[in-house]
Amino acid sequence: MEQQKQLSPETHNLEKELRTQWRITIPLVAMNFTWFAKTAITTAFLGRLGELPLAGATLGFTFANVTGFSLLNGLCGAMEPICGQAFGANNFRLLHKTLLMSTTLLLSVSVPIAFLWLHVDLILIYFGQHRDLAAVSRRYLIFLIPDLVVISFLCPLKAYLSTQNVTVPIMLSSATAAAIHIPATLVLGRARGLEGIAMAVWISDVVVAILLAIYLILWERRKGGNWKEGGWLEQSGAEWLRLLKLSGPCCLTTCLEWWCYEIVVLLTGRLPSAQRSVGVLAIVLNFDYLLFSVMLSLATCASVRVSNELGAGRPRAARLAARVCLCVGAGAGVVGAAAMVGAAGEWGKLFSGERGVVRVVGRMMMVMAAVEVVNFPLAVCGGVVRGTARPWVGMYANVCGFYVIGLPLGVVLAFKVGMGLGGLLGGLFGGVVVCLVLLFVFIARIDWDDESRKALIMQDLVDDDDEDHNHIPIPIPS
Repeated sequence: MEQQKQLSPETHNLEKELRTQWRITIPLVAMNFTWFAKTAITTAFLGRLGELPLAGATLGFTFANVTGFSLLNGLCGAMEPICGQAFGANNFRLLHKTLLMSTTLLLSVSVPIAFLWLHVDLILIYFGQHRDLAAVSRRYLIFLIPDLVVISFLCPLKAYLSTQNVTVPIMLSSATAAAIHIPATLVLGRARGLEGIAMAVWISDVVVAILLAIYLILWERRKGGNWKEGGWLEQSGAEWLRLLKLSGPCCLTTCLEWWCYEIVVLLTGRLPSAQRSVGVLAIVLNFDYLLFSVMLSLATCASVRVSNELGAGRPRAARLAARVCLCVGAGAGVVGAAAMVGAAGEWGKLFSGERGVVRVVGRMMMVMAAVEVVNFPLAVCGGVVRGTARPWVGMYANVCGFYVIGLPLGVVLAFKVGMGLGGLLGGLFGGVVVCLVLLFVFIARIDWDDESRKALIMQDLVDDDDEDHNHIPIPIPS
C-alpha cells in the first residue's frame, strides 16, 4: 500500500501531462490538416485550368515556400520559447512585447521577399526553366504577394495563443477559412483564372487572421485586462538584437529541413527516368504531408509544454513533459509508418492508373515508412530544444544530418550505386537518423534545474516604479 501511495502522485502527474498535451495537440493537428486541405483544393482548381497553369503555379508555389513562407514561419519560431517561458512566469509584458516585435520583424522581412517574387521569372529562366513556365509563375506569385503581409500577422497570432495553451480557436478559425476557401476559389477562379485562385489563398488567410484577432481582444478582456500590463512600445535596441539572435537559428533550422526535401526533388529530376521518378516522389510526399501535420503539432506541443514549465520554475515538470512528448512522438512514428505501409498498395492508385507507377510508389512508401519512424521523434526533439531557447542545436543537427550525411549519401546511393529514387530516400533516412541521435544526446544531457534557473533569470521583471522599463530580458542562446 505504501509503495502504491508513493507511485500515485507520479501517475497522477503523468495522466495530467497527457491530458494537457492532448488538449494542445489535437486542435493543432486539425488546424494543420485544414491547411493541407486548402493546398490540395488550390491544386485541384489549378489543374482544371490546364497543364501549363498547373505546372507554372506549382513551380511558383514551390519557390514561394523556399524563399518566403519557410523564412516567415522559421523567424516566428522564436516566439515559442520566448512566449512559452513568459506565460509560465506570468510575464504578460514580455508576451505583448514579443507579439509586436515578431509581427514587425516578419513585415520587414516580407519587403525583400516580395521584391524577389516580382523577379521570379528572371531567376527561374537563369536556372534553366522554360520562359512560359516562368511567366506563369510570376503571374501567380504577384497575386500571392498580399499573403506575405497576412502571414506576418497570422503566424505571430497563432504562436501567441498556442504558447498560452489556447488552440481550439486556431482550429475553428482554420476550419472556417477552409470552408470559405472552396467557394472563394470557385468564384475568383472563374472571374480571374490563375490570378483569382492566387487571391483566394490569401483571402482565406485573412479570414483566419481576423477571427483570431477578434478572439484575442475578447479573450484578453475576459481575463481581466492583461493588456494593461504594457510592454507594447518598450522595445530597446538590445532586445531587438536578442530577438534576432534567437530568430536566426529558428529560421535556419526550419529552412534547412524544408530545403533538403526540395533538393531531393531537384535531384530526382536528374535521374535516368526523371519524369516517372518525380511523379512517384510527388505521390509519396503527398502522404508524407498528411503525417507532417501530426509531426508539426507534436513538435509545437513539446516546445510549448517545456517552455511553460521552465518559465514557471518547475524543472521536474519540464523534464516530465519532455519525456512524455518523446514517448508520444516515438509511438506516433510507429503508427505513422504502419499507416504508410498499409496504404502502400492503394495510395498510388489514387493518382495514377499505370501499374508500373503504382508498383514503384508502393516500394518507395516502404522506404519512406522507415523515415517516418525516425521523423516523428526527431520533430519532437526539435520542439524540446526550442522550448529550452536553444534552437541553434537543432540547426547544427540539421546541417550535420541532412547536408553532411543525408544528401551526400543519397547522391552516392542514387547515382554511383545505381539505386535511383530508393537511394535518395535511403540517404534521407541516414540523415534523419543522425539528426535524431545528435538531438537525443543533447536532450539526455540537459540539466533541467539549470535550465529552469536560466528561464527564471530571463523572466525576472523590473519593478513597476523602476525608471528603466526597457530592459525586460528575452531568452537568448547562452
